[in-house]
Amino acid sequence: MIFKALAFPLKSIILLGEKIKEEADRVLFDSKSIEQQLIRLQMMYELGEISQDIYEQQEEELLLRYQVAKAKEREAGS
Repeated sequence: MIFKALAFPLKSIILLGEKIKEEADRVLFDSKSIEQQLIRLQMMYELGEISQDIYEQQEEELLLRYQVAKAKEREAGS
């Protein structure tokens, strides 16, 4: 009985952590959102708001996330 009472808060924390991870994955690996971020990044570069180094670094990160997002979409569709 005491174990159940002590385990309940732990289970709640684990469940909350899983929900946070799911939401973070959804935001980080949403292909439409990443496409918009890539467009915004390119506009910032073309307007001279960011340097070429920053552009290339962020573009690489976004493209990697995009590849993961597309792979997850394919897995979910299978």
